[in-house]
Amino acid sequence: MDEHHARLDVDGGSRPPRRHPPRPRPLLPGGALHLLLEIMAYADDEAAYAGRHGVCTVTLHSDGSISVADDGRGTDTRLDEHGQPIRKPVMATRDLRFFDDPPALALPDGAPRRGMSVVAALSEWLVHTNRRRGGAWSQRYEHGVPVTDLVPVDDDGTTGTTVRFWPSPAAGSRPTAADVRRYAADYPHLDVLVVG
Repeated sequence: MDEHHARLDVDGGSRPPRRHPPRPRPLLPGGALHLLLEIMAYADDEAAYAGRHGVCTVTLHSDGSISVADDGRGTDTRLDEHGQPIRKPVMATRDLRFFDDPPALALPDGAPRRGMSVVAALSEWLVHTNRRRGGAWSQRYEHGVPVTDLVPVDDDGTTGTTVRFWPSPAAGSRPTAADVRRYAADYPHLDVLVVG
């Protein structure tokens, strides 16, 4: 028996090992749940800044999208010299508080905080609606890129920010109501309501 046939008898053949295609992995630890926690962290920051206890409503929509609405002041929006609204670019620019020294704080899932631009970038689409005293606007993003200007919306007399997003499939599975409730207590300045 030659050496090749001897190896076939010992190890069952000399076939190459089976290779499986790599499993898709979320682009970030915590996946879509982490994106939701990023948005909730901003609502908690807003309530803490105002020195009050805020309300945050998380809605898990039947179409697969998720929205987070808070009762804060709304994202800083001002009028330029031509009377056009301009908003602090939190959705489209990196938040340097979470990328430079000191190291970013961890969110309740243990993964580092990265900011709203990461949520926008890892979403198929995201709509940021902003209600402030004196005006309300909305803007849509796709994969982190604004695809509309700030569009005025009816002023309903309230203030706050609503972010509705559809996480990219690469972000992993959608969080459940139980996931949201488990982490809600980790935001000390918020009462979190879960719908859906």
